[in-house]
Amino acid sequence: MTRVMVALRATRDRLWRLPGAIGYLVVGGVTSVLAMFAVIGLLIVAGFCLIGVGIPALPDAVRVVRPLLSFERRRAARKLGEPIVEVYQPITGGLWQRLATVFTDPANRRDFAWMVAQTVTGMFVALFAVALPISTLVQLATPAIWQHVPPGELTSYGFEVDSWPTAGVAFLIAFPVGLVALQIPVVARWQALLASALLGPGEGVVLADRVAALTATRAAALDAHGAELRRIERDLHDGAQARIAAVIMQLGLADQLREQDPEAAQGLVRKAQDTATAALAELRDVVRNVYPPVLSDRGLASAISAIAARSPIPCVLDSSEVGRRPAAVEAAAYFVITEALTNATKHSGAEGISLMLGGPPELLRIEISDDGVGGAVETYGGGLAGIRRRAEALDGSMVLTSPPGGPTVLRVELPCGS
Repeated sequence: MTRVMVALRATRDRLWRLPGAIGYLVVGGVTSVLAMFAVIGLLIVAGFCLIGVGIPALPDAVRVVRPLLSFERRRAARKLGEPIVEVYQPITGGLWQRLATVFTDPANRRDFAWMVAQTVTGMFVALFAVALPISTLVQLATPAIWQHVPPGELTSYGFEVDSWPTAGVAFLIAFPVGLVALQIPVVARWQALLASALLGPGEGVVLADRVAALTATRAAALDAHGAELRRIERDLHDGAQARIAAVIMQLGLADQLREQDPEAAQGLVRKAQDTATAALAELRDVVRNVYPPVLSDRGLASAISAIAARSPIPCVLDSSEVGRRPAAVEAAAYFVITEALTNATKHSGAEGISLMLGGPPELLRIEISDDGVGGAVETYGGGLAGIRRRAEALDGSMVLTSPPGGPTVLRVELPCGS
């Protein structure tokens, strides 16, 4: 009984997925026709290359067929539920450099292999995907319609249906045909897997890109760390250190004048005390810029609430879903939001800012939007570049959308891995 229930559930699942699978394979039939024309076009250009005429057109011909391949990647990715990364070497430079890229880029060879495979199989699979369900329905309906069809016009898989026995045989044939039709979702998945295997990045490409990205973000993080240390050293040298040196000098003078001019010595002591108070305040500012104490005392949501309350532009904060996160993530988020609000205050001309803080435990999402003039551009050494550096140093990401006229939306994601 258990096996029967499992079989029934599997059949029901296949029936549920059947319409989508048929649609997927029918669209695959259309892409197979387009792939056939693409293959023929590339072969024609390659043929002209043999006589030297088509050489300049080859890189452009490769570019022309890529929208079809991108469409197929998106289609297969939706079917499989996982992204298919598009990795191409840039076709730039002089003619010979572009030709070298066309012939040496493994992605181009894999694209051509998919187009050939899709040309050979796509249309036939699409025809069977349509014909099998229709044939199953016709076979099931044969006992009800054979008497209403003129003699000799109704056939079923090679024999004429002209009696109840032949109609019964046609009805029974519907079941094996239907079982074959139920395999259409499997075939659709196979077609998507073929697209993923051929149109996806080659072995080691994703890993190499990941290593390169991590190397770049590590270098950026080290540069940012060095710049932060230099800033702290400069702040201490120009601020607190100079004030402490002044305190020492003032106390030394007060000690020398203590017996000769007690009143002047008392004034120097008071001045030294004021200078020491200012030095302490500057030291607190330096510490606050390294890691704001409010984060450890009150948490990220409360700290950001205080920042939003002090913003010159009215700021609406939504942080209902935020709990405690790792200290490094909270510090990065604090500085990201501070820098973003500072930029908006200086440049946006906005009348309102919306700030959203949330995400699952493993990921902190920050979204800051304003209704200002837009046109924000990330420049080297600017505040937005600093935000990107902070995000990428934690293996996060930053996306900026700021069309002219607004609105400006800044999205930052910071992983909170264990």
